[in-house]
Amino acid sequence: MTDPEKVLQNDNNQSRRKFITAISTMVGAEILFTIPMTSKAGGLFKPDETITVGLIMDRFIKDVPTGVLKQTVDILKSGSADMPVTSIVTSMFATIEVIKKTIALGANFIIVHEPTFYSHEDDTSWLKGDRVYQYKSELLNNNKIAVWRCHDYIHRLVPDPVSTSLLKELDWMKYSDKSFQNLVTIPDISLRKLISYLKTKLQIDQVRYIGDLDQNCKRVLVAPGAVGIRTQSSAVNYYKPDVLICGEISEWEAGEYIRDARAKGDNVSLIVVGHIASEEAGSIFMIDWLKEKFPSVKAQFIPSGNSLSFL
Repeated sequence: MTDPEKVLQNDNNQSRRKFITAISTMVGAEILFTIPMTSKAGGLFKPDETITVGLIMDRFIKDVPTGVLKQTVDILKSGSADMPVTSIVTSMFATIEVIKKTIALGANFIIVHEPTFYSHEDDTSWLKGDRVYQYKSELLNNNKIAVWRCHDYIHRLVPDPVSTSLLKELDWMKYSDKSFQNLVTIPDISLRKLISYLKTKLQIDQVRYIGDLDQNCKRVLVAPGAVGIRTQSSAVNYYKPDVLICGEISEWEAGEYIRDARAKGDNVSLIVVGHIASEEAGSIFMIDWLKEKFPSVKAQFIPSGNSLSFL
């Protein structure tokens, strides 16, 4: 097997998550390297320089070890790179509600982590004539708001600030494995109490789980977002955690895999906290980055909230 520390230094350009890259490399998946390119932003901006959308994008990419990616979903979803920035909003999703709050704040640049138009690639060809798409698109265009998705790039920072921010939110950085931060060894706790802890820390009402609520949990694997069954199963096999905590799953994939693993006799449980709860801390990290790199630009985090409610 590959040393996890080396794994974290190699990025799969097609991966949806830094976590996917780590596990996929570990099990021998092919690595697709990209050729670093020079960022237009160069060094730090000059005090009297107009801060544009493109300047901020380029400055963030400058921090990424892989440089500019040839293939990425991290492109502008609305607006243009030469737009001067008034103020910035960060959020997981540019929902219509988030857009309206952005307008009310007088901001004109939204940096999001996830898609704006309902698919990973933000392909809108299938939405022609769709009234929801038209309303949202016109809301952005009429109010001259730029939306940039920062997904692939933020996950390529080392260490991945999305995972780091989540672990900090859970107060688990002190338990994090030095070679692979997503693996944590916490003091013994029952699955029931661990679920309660996650709900409190992440401010969520409910989680989905598989396992014995009285089972002791110590070795925990944290997989933010939706990394997919191949990554999840490979991680469970390699790291042998007591519990896998993830953002979301396909029920017919990871749900059935963990159920069968337990029936086989493996001592592994699953906790699904929700995609937004698992990655939203990354949008708060972005605020801190903006304050450091562009202190003269006002930036505010607006939570997009969960699209689903629970009874």
